Amino acid sequence: MTETTVAEVMAELAALDDPKAREVNRKHGDDHGVNLGMLRALAKRLKTQQELARQLWATADTAARLLAILICRPKAFERAELDVMLREARTPKVHDWLVNYVVKKNPYAEELRLAWSADPDPVVASAGWALTTERVAKKPEGLDLPGLLDVVEAELRDAPARLQWAMNHCLAQIGIEHAAHRARAIDIGERLEVLKDYPTPPNCTSPFAPIWINEMVRRQHAK
Repeated sequence: MTETTVAEVMAELAALDDPKAREVNRKHGDDHGVNLGMLRALAKRLKTQQELARQLWATADTAARLLAILICRPKAFERAELDVMLREARTPKVHDWLVNYVVKKNPYAEELRLAWSADPDPVVASAGWALTTERVAKKPEGLDLPGLLDVVEAELRDAPARLQWAMNHCLAQIGIEHAAHRARAIDIGERLEVLKDYPTPPNCTSPFAPIWINEMVRRQHAK
């Protein structure tokens, strides 16, 4: 395949931009108008191109950064590089994709989890909590689960929105995955009432931790 230039990719992204999609995304805090299915199709065609991914990221364009995440090699980034990228990723979709598609697959994920969790920037800290939630579910050995619940209990209610959402997810994951801590996780959720009134579409599970925990445990037992 001939080498694709950033200019060519940016022109293609511009052609895919849909004002209606942009308006829908704007309501979620994202500033792009490219259908994600079309974005994934473009990524599939481009295949993995690490240098192009870095160049697309450098444009600071949201659609270009999402595409960069899809065509990069997650393990090729150095720790410092990922730290800079995370701090630059201010729109929710770019932030979430960077953490889930790149950082979680990178050798420095655990070091970054520890550093970000203690960061004074709540958006950066939310990435640390997202990585902690991943460990709660898949690799809990060595985690201080009672200590995590202590922090959630003390800080969840007054945390800024993005950080609150990530901490709440961790609370629910502890309750879902670890029966020994389930009663306390549910109790914390019931007392704090965080996201209790969150509007939940039909056939979706509420993010309110007690409902979320009980529903996921019910599904596990129903299998």
